[in-house]
Amino acid sequence: MHNFLLSLSLSLTQKCFSLCSVQDLGRGKRREKEDEVGVDFEPWSSKRGEILARFTTTEKLSINLFMGSEKGKAPSLASSSAVSEKVRTRLEELDDLEEGSQRELLNLSQQDYVNRIEELNQSLKEAWASDQKVKALKIVIQCSKLLSDTAVIQFYPSKFVLITDILDTFGRLVYERIWSMCSDPRPLPDSFTADEVNDTAKETCLNWFFKIASIRELIPRLYVEVALLKCNRFLTKWLVSLPCFPHLALAPLSHPSGRPLTGFTPSLCVLSGIQETVPRLTAMIRGIGDPLVAVYARAYLCRIGMEVAPHLKDSLNKNFFDLLGTFRQIHGDSVQNQLVLQRVEIPVYLTLYSPAIHWILQCVSYRAPEALLTEMMERCKKLGNNALLLNSVMWAFRAEFIATRATDFIGMIKDCDEAGFPKHLLFGSLGRSLACADPPEAERLPILNEAWKVITKVRSPQDYINCAEIWVEFTCRHFTKREVNTVLSDIIKHMTPDRAFEDAYPQLQSVIRKILTYFHDFSVLFSMERFLPFMDMFQKDSVRVGVCLSIMDVFIKHQQEPTRDPVILNALLHVCKTMHDSVNALTLEDEKRSLALLINGFIRMVSFGRDFEQQLSFCVEARATFCNLEPVLVQLIHTVNQLAMETRRVMRGSHSRKTAAFVRACAAYSFITIPSLTSIFSRLNLYLLSGQVALANQCLSQADAFLKAAVSVLPEVPRSISIEGKLRSSEGFLLDFINNFLSALLVVPDHPEAGVLFLVRGLLNMVQDYTWEDNSDAKVHVYISALPLLAAMSQESYLYSIPKVDSNETLYGGDPKFLAEINKLCETLIGQVLDHLKTLGRDESVHRQGSLAFSLFGCLLAHGDLRNNKLNQLAVNLWNLSHKQGYCNTRTSVRTLEFIKHQAQQPDMAYLSDMLHRLTLQSRT
Repeated sequence: MHNFLLSLSLSLTQKCFSLCSVQDLGRGKRREKEDEVGVDFEPWSSKRGEILARFTTTEKLSINLFMGSEKGKAPSLASSSAVSEKVRTRLEELDDLEEGSQRELLNLSQQDYVNRIEELNQSLKEAWASDQKVKALKIVIQCSKLLSDTAVIQFYPSKFVLITDILDTFGRLVYERIWSMCSDPRPLPDSFTADEVNDTAKETCLNWFFKIASIRELIPRLYVEVALLKCNRFLTKWLVSLPCFPHLALAPLSHPSGRPLTGFTPSLCVLSGIQETVPRLTAMIRGIGDPLVAVYARAYLCRIGMEVAPHLKDSLNKNFFDLLGTFRQIHGDSVQNQLVLQRVEIPVYLTLYSPAIHWILQCVSYRAPEALLTEMMERCKKLGNNALLLNSVMWAFRAEFIATRATDFIGMIKDCDEAGFPKHLLFGSLGRSLACADPPEAERLPILNEAWKVITKVRSPQDYINCAEIWVEFTCRHFTKREVNTVLSDIIKHMTPDRAFEDAYPQLQSVIRKILTYFHDFSVLFSMERFLPFMDMFQKDSVRVGVCLSIMDVFIKHQQEPTRDPVILNALLHVCKTMHDSVNALTLEDEKRSLALLINGFIRMVSFGRDFEQQLSFCVEARATFCNLEPVLVQLIHTVNQLAMETRRVMRGSHSRKTAAFVRACAAYSFITIPSLTSIFSRLNLYLLSGQVALANQCLSQADAFLKAAVSVLPEVPRSISIEGKLRSSEGFLLDFINNFLSALLVVPDHPEAGVLFLVRGLLNMVQDYTWEDNSDAKVHVYISALPLLAAMSQESYLYSIPKVDSNETLYGGDPKFLAEINKLCETLIGQVLDHLKTLGRDESVHRQGSLAFSLFGCLLAHGDLRNNKLNQLAVNLWNLSHKQGYCNTRTSVRTLEFIKHQAQQPDMAYLSDMLHRLTLQSRT
């Protein structure tokens, strides 16, 4: 009989497929978009961790484990034995599960319980991998039974999360197995229909539902079938008749032709596709007596339903409306007695429903029309404005829908019974929606007043700040500093007694962030009387610094124009000082750089206009305040130098004596500050810059002091410096600085008491005595770089000059003694270079020798008087030396020869023609 009926069902399947496929094809395209859940739907995975962390217990837990006899490895579902024999064998094994011995693990801690559940999850995977499918199903059934146990009721939401993880694993394994059976000869497309599934996969899928139908207890049967809900995609309508399935709902059947089927009706039933299965499972949940167990069963059905058939909105709504009908049970004797026995208060008990109700409503409200919210509100009113339900409705529906009905929700909140669910939590949920969407403008102030009447009466500081922090955003979003100041005053009043603020730093930080989000005008921000007192509540160093960083970050991003507002300056100086004072020996360099970047941004935005003395006073105060952050001191020196140049520009021609005194004060500021810097190159570059600024302002003695200080610092330059945590040679940086220094010396007049070219000689002496790296040519490169400077100094008119500053061209006026000194120094430098070239030749460093010889040749060609026969012959010798071994760049050499040829065509440079014939070009290639 079994074989006959199954054969009948299989024979009718193709006809059922053909009948259903036409309808499905028409509906498929319409539902294509509905079947997809977008990224705007918050997934269950994002809630899982929060639930596990929130719902914990110190009570002892227990687990009933199956200890029935093993009957060996289960035969494959796809074996060649008769279907009826396979089914009978599986049923006997499942009976063994329910009739076998049980072992109860008692006195488990929460962590032990979690570990045991994880072990069961692993056992499930191992059983499946070893092809013990019935054993895997036993494990799943056993775990599902645990969801009927509410002995430790506070832990139930977390237990639900852990058990449904196992159910999810089982559902995935079964689905993937059946899917794999459909891959021959080619894989199914993602949007497959049942008529594309082969008979073997359909038979296997049907067998799984036979096993589920044989589970006697409602809860495990329900959960396991929900876990396999997606597998219904492989089926349409199947005719089933097996007397050993007493739990299947029977239904009269007809042949596809319309003729009634006689003789089989008492033992026939229908297993349908997803669209028919979800309503049936929804109705099954009504048989669960415990309202907490039932609500989580509905949550699981909605979760799986949203994954596999989100378009079935009617079933989702039906689950929620059925849920409403169970609320009266909460106050029934059964639940109340259970709470008394476990010593659980009704407010705590109600919070256990929140994750499930939130999730169900999230599914129901997803892309739902606004009319559904209206219906929900009406049903809430009929239930006496149940606070728990009302709270979930405000959490779930779109903020825009809630905002337009904010006044109605406030009225409903007022009518709620506060005994089970505090009203401030309801206002908190309403506030979250209003922070994202705007209510009608005329209603905003009444809404704020009504909300704050409730919030300000909350006695618990933690409950108060949790709610107040939410409504701060609504206040900032729609009102002025007056209302925000009032809110801050109320927060200070509640959080200051008994130093309650110490337990609420995250919420208080959130208040600051929200205020900064809406108030970018710092003159308005700091004019709030209670803002700075509010900041005084951040007395933990790390938290206070974090708040200061947030304030400065907003200031740097949004302050468009420089400011001199004393309120802003005093407040931000205090904020920056707090940041600066947090620096200690353990502060990382990256943190120091971040702090300095923000403080420097503040310094750059401070401007007192033409009140230069006030600007300098600010820099003096800032130097004392931020002395431990070197980048800030560097910024202050740059600011003072800019101030000196701006003073000269603005005050040109007026009050010259006063201006000069101010510039000297700026120079004194820099001269005092620079030695405190630890970075040697920061000191060198700032000495040079400050000297140039002093020179531009005709402060010659100050310029001399800066430049001499720079020369005196040169011997302190180490051979290697740390850059971003790595040691690098300092030679390249030093050469760059010296070249810049030589360029500046052209316009620096000699001190009348210091002798001719005293700064140039002092620099070259320092270079001579400096300990360069082994096998380094750096010193010779400096000598070659000094030759163009000396050539420029010998000119009657210098290449550039500084207004109102007499350079050496004016002081010496082409004096032959001055020119003789220059020529003598040039001869000395060239002699040093030639000696070094000879040394390189002996050391067989021909590549370095050729490079240096070519550099000196280029210098002589550009700056030397090649009409001098000795100098001309030296240039030719250097060229030949540089090309002797063929290491010179051929392209550079060719371009140099073309330049000489071009210059030789000039009337006064015919002497270059003769030299050109003596320059040979050699290459190694």
